[in-house]
Amino acid sequence: MALSEEPAVGAVEDPVEDRAEDAAEDAALACCASLESFGESAETKELLGRLPAVLGDRAAREGALERFRVIMDKYQEQPHLLDPHLEWMMNLLLEFVQDKKSPADLVHLAFKFLYIITKVRGYKTFLRLFPHEVADVHPVLDMFTDQNPKDHETWETRYILLLWLSVTCLIPFDFSRLDGNLHNQPGQERVSTMDRILQIAESYLVVSDKAQDAAAVLVSKFVTRPDVKQKKMASFLDWSLCTLACSSFQTIEGVIAMDGMLQALAQIFKHGKREDCLPYAATVLQCLDNCRLRDSNQTLLRKLGVKLVQRLGLTFLKPQVAKWRYQRGCRSLVAGLQLSVQSPRDPGIQTETPDSDGEDDVPEEVESVIEQLLVGLKDKDTIVRWSAAKGIGRLAGRLPKELADDVAGSVLDCFSFQETDNAWHGGCLALAELSRRGLLLPSRLPDVVTVILKALTYEEKRGACSVGSNVRDAACYVCWAFARAYEPQELKPFVAAISSALVIAAVFDRDVNCRRAASAAFQENVGRQGTFPHGIDILTTADYFTVGNRSNCFLVISTFIAGFPEYTQPMIDHLVTMKINHWDGAIRELSAKALRNLAQRAPEHSTRHVFPRLLSMTQSPDLHTRHGAVLACAEVTHSLYTLAVQQGRPVSDFLDEKAVQGLKQIHQQLYDRQLYRGLGGELMRQAVCILIENLSLSKMPFGGDAVIAGWQWLINDTLRNLHLISSHSRQRIKEAAVSALAALCSEYHSGEADSTAQEELVKQYLAELQSPEEMARCGFALALGALPAFVLKGRLRQVLAGLRAVTHISPEDVSFAESRRDALKAISRICQTVGVQAEGTPDEVVCREDVAQVYCTLLGCLSDYTTDSRGDVGAWVREAAMTSLMDLTLLLAKDQPELIEAPVCQQVMCCLAQQASEKIDRFRAHAARVFLALLHWDGPAIPHVPHRQELERLFPRSAVASVNWGAPSQAFPRVARLLGLPAYRYHVLLGLAVSVGGLTESTVRYSTQGLFEYMKGIQNDPQALEDFTGTLLQVFEDSLLNDSHPFCVKLLTLCKEEIKKSKDVQKLRSSIAVFCGLVQFPGDVRRKVLLQLFLLLCHPFPVIRKSTASQVYEMVLTYDVVAADILDEVMAVLNCTAWDAELPVVRAQRNRLCDLLGVPRPQLVPKPSVR
Repeated sequence: MALSEEPAVGAVEDPVEDRAEDAAEDAALACCASLESFGESAETKELLGRLPAVLGDRAAREGALERFRVIMDKYQEQPHLLDPHLEWMMNLLLEFVQDKKSPADLVHLAFKFLYIITKVRGYKTFLRLFPHEVADVHPVLDMFTDQNPKDHETWETRYILLLWLSVTCLIPFDFSRLDGNLHNQPGQERVSTMDRILQIAESYLVVSDKAQDAAAVLVSKFVTRPDVKQKKMASFLDWSLCTLACSSFQTIEGVIAMDGMLQALAQIFKHGKREDCLPYAATVLQCLDNCRLRDSNQTLLRKLGVKLVQRLGLTFLKPQVAKWRYQRGCRSLVAGLQLSVQSPRDPGIQTETPDSDGEDDVPEEVESVIEQLLVGLKDKDTIVRWSAAKGIGRLAGRLPKELADDVAGSVLDCFSFQETDNAWHGGCLALAELSRRGLLLPSRLPDVVTVILKALTYEEKRGACSVGSNVRDAACYVCWAFARAYEPQELKPFVAAISSALVIAAVFDRDVNCRRAASAAFQENVGRQGTFPHGIDILTTADYFTVGNRSNCFLVISTFIAGFPEYTQPMIDHLVTMKINHWDGAIRELSAKALRNLAQRAPEHSTRHVFPRLLSMTQSPDLHTRHGAVLACAEVTHSLYTLAVQQGRPVSDFLDEKAVQGLKQIHQQLYDRQLYRGLGGELMRQAVCILIENLSLSKMPFGGDAVIAGWQWLINDTLRNLHLISSHSRQRIKEAAVSALAALCSEYHSGEADSTAQEELVKQYLAELQSPEEMARCGFALALGALPAFVLKGRLRQVLAGLRAVTHISPEDVSFAESRRDALKAISRICQTVGVQAEGTPDEVVCREDVAQVYCTLLGCLSDYTTDSRGDVGAWVREAAMTSLMDLTLLLAKDQPELIEAPVCQQVMCCLAQQASEKIDRFRAHAARVFLALLHWDGPAIPHVPHRQELERLFPRSAVASVNWGAPSQAFPRVARLLGLPAYRYHVLLGLAVSVGGLTESTVRYSTQGLFEYMKGIQNDPQALEDFTGTLLQVFEDSLLNDSHPFCVKLLTLCKEEIKKSKDVQKLRSSIAVFCGLVQFPGDVRRKVLLQLFLLLCHPFPVIRKSTASQVYEMVLTYDVVAADILDEVMAVLNCTAWDAELPVVRAQRNRLCDLLGVPRPQLVPKPSVR
């Protein structure tokens, strides 16, 4: 008997529709395939064949299971590739199952493998391969006798057995023939096969594992059999409804029972014949209404309830294809081409043939079903709404035209602004289903398109975020369905609106999934409708991948699309209406920048309509609207000014007097309403600073006006009160204020008449550099660096001196690392602004003396290793110093190379090499980039670089371009090469010492490897070894300020001095490793080293005692320092002593070691008595 998953004749399902959906799914999978076949066939066969061998070894058994799971998971998205191999895999596994001699564990293991296959391929495809002869029924039933439903380790066995039993139920014989004589002996009665199967199904419908799903499948196959439905269907439905009525979704047990009952009922009404299920449909519907599943907080129960309701509705209605539905023609490309060869394709028509069945044939229960589905469209969970939408579509296909149109009208009622986003989302899904099935007639399109255009921009603010992305995504799905459902002439009146809305969603939506959905819908319409303006050109720019980057969409793609006049004005209007007042600040800023680009595409529209609206929005009581409008005014003004300059026209052609006055009044109006205060004031300060910058760059005619003083006050007040601004906004506001100051001074303080104002400004800013607030110092330091050259003229040395003072560390401001960083940035920027001239006027340009002072300041800041609760904050200063050194050196090399002195250049390169060998990845990478930028600069070669030729050989431009200097594995082996260059050796060793002693495992490992690799290379060169060790001792000596000694003695002395009275556990552990290495030196050094180690064996810290004993044990094994006759005893003492015990116990064992190795016992020094 051939088995099939198709429902029986007369079933309530739509077989044509389901086959089409399955075929579409398989086609989609085939299209996106990246694999061509099941490549692990041989490995899988070998893996399954050796299951008996791995059964006894738990690790091997779990390894085989995991390997098979990995193999199968590769085909999750292409499961059809497994189809040719499913049969032999099943046969291999069922051999173990059907073998009576197989142990139970092997049977369970085989079922685990079978479950993995069903999980990947799906049980429907796998089901038909099970043996399903008459002889298989009882063996499968007998297997259930050995199953324990409460055994959570073997649920896969029960799941597969239930699926197998569901297939054997399809045998074309009456089950009573399998029972024989049930009364073999008097007083004994065997249970019939039919009852056994039903008992098994009922028992597994109330379990909490995956077997419940398989039990529902079994029920749907078994109860709908012709012989079973007559005897058992009514009693089973009665039992399931009683169980459903007695269960409560308030308890776990009730939820599990209701889950099983709902699954079983839904499967029965899906696969059963309509005439068999119809007598029970009303009763089931009434029981379902009494359960009030819509009040449950269990998503799965509500989803199953909706699914069952729609199946009941399909049972009430006769299975038929609506003759009135809209038919476009062949959806298949191949079929369409074949049809076109035979005859030209007629345009899609709406058949007006009257229905054969009138409204009187629609049972009254259908109204209740549709009402529940419409309520399901508004459910809080997506899977419930999606199930309800599919139910609406299926039911509408069986309703008369008038009733189906009423359903469509009820769906449109979901699109009220009194409804929640859930209702909008469910409505979109339902409309997509109706249109996809041809049930949304063209006469409804004007109403539908109107609400879909609203849904494409639907967004509601909820607290600090918004909802509506799912609505917009579903609206794109509706547009996608339109492209496939209607002929071009039907959608022609709406092409302009839909195409513009989809382009806007693809470019300006906040969420990437909505942008991609809109792009896909646009592509579908371009391909199937062919009426979207410039569709191909837009698709090549705004495809699925390019719209993934939001900034690229707002600033690049939008500019390209705006070049097509059909889209320019709708895009601008959307930005002004929906995005300028968006709740997300990033979107408002991007929208303002996008308006800057689009304004040049439609200057007249921007001038007449956009600008007046933006000016009115600047006075809005809503913070977000006000902030976005000010930003947009700033960007659009500068854009129109730029366009006027490009076209050689006066800016007044675009901005009339009213607009100019409106721009001038923005600051004063905000000041009068005290809108610069509070948290909202942060946003407005930043926005107005950007406005000041753009108006200054646009050369607005405000010279000498009082508004300039107001702007200057805002900038100064913002910089002075940076410490009152939230930390996440501080940097952006500071940068906006500094940029505004630079533009303001360049445009409105450039006259000779403003000399007094300039003097007062510089004096005020220099005074603020001594502020007790660090952020004020930061702001005014950057402000001084941003001043134009004419303001600095005559005051240069005064400004540089003030900034250098900020970089000095004093006890009062030792933690002011950010102010030192910004002062260094300001010094570098001033040098770039005024230029360098060796014999120039000191107060006008950077001269020879200034160069030396600036270099001294920058190099001094490279030794800033300040730390606080934030960590190594001095790294910010060092980073700014490195950048400034590069900028200054390149400036000098370009204009005044003679000012670069050899000692200074050597110190710069050596300090950069030291920073490039230190432990923090980010700053190490920055130092390496600066070092290589100076070495490989494209301009005139920087003079006096030490060992230039060797450096170019060690770091060729082509080789280092691809090196990731932030990765320790790539950086340290290359940096260690500098140890061979005498000029760099000291500083590189200094940096490596920091990295080798660091805490990060990768940094320690690779820095140590780089150091050891260099030492291996010089181990046969005594002179090189002597130079290296001398430099290493010099590093140590400079750190401790000691006199020089021979290497081993001096190193021992330095280590003893370093750990004297130390309580730093990390330092003490490091010293133990040094002592254990020094034990290799014989004689007096070894005795002193052993004495130090034995002192540490009685250290007050138990962890130090244990660490010392462990490392001494390894030392004794590694080095030949103990005589063979006492080696075992020494090892036993070290190994068997509890070194974390009380000190008297530990001291006795330590003294025993001293006696064995001939080391004097340490003597306790009595503490001086206190009188």
